[in-house]
Amino acid sequence: MRKQLKKWNTLRNQILFIFLLVMIIVLLIVSLLTLSQVSSLLKNNAEKQIQQVAIEANGRIESLYEQINMNSKLVITDEEVQRVLTNVYEGKQVTFNDRQKLMGHINRIMGNTDGIFSFQLFSGKHQRVLPLDEDELKNRIGNRWIEEANRARGRMVWIGEDPHDKNYFLAIRRVNLIERQYSNGGYLLISINRDHFNFANEEYGNDQYSILLDQYEKPIIQNFTGDITSIIENDESIIQLNQRDYMVTKQPSGLTGWTVLILTPVSELTEGLSGIRTGIIFSGVVGVFIFTISSFFLSTIITRPIVRLTKTMQRAGEGSLTLNPDSSSVNEIVELNSTYNQLVKETNHLIQMVYQKEILRSQSELKALQAQINPHFLFNTLDALHWSLEEKDEEELAELVVAMSDLFRYTITKETDDDWVFLKDEIKHIGDYMEIMKMRFDERLQWHVSVPAEYEFVRIPKLIIQPLVENATLHGAGKKAGKCQISVTVEPVKQEDKERIRISVQDDGSGMDKERLEWIIQAMKTGGTSSATGKGMAISNVYKRLQLYYKGILHSDLLIESKVNEGTKISFELPIDGGE
Repeated sequence: MRKQLKKWNTLRNQILFIFLLVMIIVLLIVSLLTLSQVSSLLKNNAEKQIQQVAIEANGRIESLYEQINMNSKLVITDEEVQRVLTNVYEGKQVTFNDRQKLMGHINRIMGNTDGIFSFQLFSGKHQRVLPLDEDELKNRIGNRWIEEANRARGRMVWIGEDPHDKNYFLAIRRVNLIERQYSNGGYLLISINRDHFNFANEEYGNDQYSILLDQYEKPIIQNFTGDITSIIENDESIIQLNQRDYMVTKQPSGLTGWTVLILTPVSELTEGLSGIRTGIIFSGVVGVFIFTISSFFLSTIITRPIVRLTKTMQRAGEGSLTLNPDSSSVNEIVELNSTYNQLVKETNHLIQMVYQKEILRSQSELKALQAQINPHFLFNTLDALHWSLEEKDEEELAELVVAMSDLFRYTITKETDDDWVFLKDEIKHIGDYMEIMKMRFDERLQWHVSVPAEYEFVRIPKLIIQPLVENATLHGAGKKAGKCQISVTVEPVKQEDKERIRISVQDDGSGMDKERLEWIIQAMKTGGTSSATGKGMAISNVYKRLQLYYKGILHSDLLIESKVNEGTKISFELPIDGGE
């Protein structure tokens, strides 16, 4: 056994072992750090995205709540409602015609409000005024909510699910008689459609749960079918449901007192991490294999001069030399010392000089070879990483990377003939941009391009259309709760002198009023910004560039058309033979 170990106890094997050990340790540390950082980055980005979804959902719910609040306030302050309830308060008889007239008046107000199913009006003594029956308020909601409405002194009080009809929610507010020193004139009971506050996020499919709790922590809207008591009472950011870990995102509302809860599977947040782990393991295996072969050849090269020196000393004649004490080392050094001691008596001075030179030469070669290890290691590792990345099958990620690559290449590359490109290239660039934007807006963003084939090679200034598409995306889709359609249209315009084309960018987003539109047009022509924050420069920039590129031949300005809740359209005309 000892002879076998002694046989393998060589300098080359020791160098090989040390190199491999260092390589494995370095790869292990780098792999663990990379995996940890990537996992943390994926999870943090997903958490931020979900938190933003919760904030947006909360803002939409607050907007819907405030809309109901404002419309119910219009009812209780309405002149006809005040008149009828004042008569009831004074004990006067309200005729059937008065009640019918009042019902039609309230129905007109309700018709302009989304989500409200009905308004029910009761007197201060809880007798129903509208609709036309004799039911009492306490039979509908109980005395508790009547007392809550009295304490609120006219503010809307959320009751929750209608005990008589699960398809509706109820809210109540007291009617204060303005001409009677704000005395209690009655109550307005509001019935709200159950799905009015629906905000479910479909980004993670059916595995993600969305819950809306009222101020009493009772569910208003939810797509979770189980018991939510444990979810509400648990303050941890990660909980377990159905043997799966879920991240809990909470977003309370200061306006309504409600809370938006979004439960997202942790496995969905770190999706793709297994592929990265496999890639790292594969890279490590390939790296170890390549480094083993390289280390074997390097260790052989390092030990070869020592073996050669040993054989040279064995051929040396006898001489007068000082004995070199034996040292416990690897086999090559032990053999070298034995050979040296045989020649020490006859060739003391000569062998001593040769020995010193050989030692210095060997040390220099060793240092030179060691200096080559790091670049060889770096080269082989990067080469392995390169091949492993090419073999990965990540189609969705690859498409996004290609789109971003084309986007940046198009932006920074300076084409010939100054800064002019073909219309088809600008359209392709817009397509790359919209593919990236769809990663943010998902199915909410729809877009369409219509370009006749005969105009694809019309030369236009680079980035003259894309800023307008970006504006439509951010201000159209970004400010619209539902789907948004963005269209880019190129159509011919016949002129007396020469043929022209009209380029239009249109969205069906929230649009803008006349005052806002006039301000943007003025800012465009004066070179200012089209945003109150000072960042809206896209329209002004496109307008200036059109004036510069087509100086003297641009017959029409940048035309902007917009209507509130209908969308915005921006168009301009260009000659098909280019500008000056």
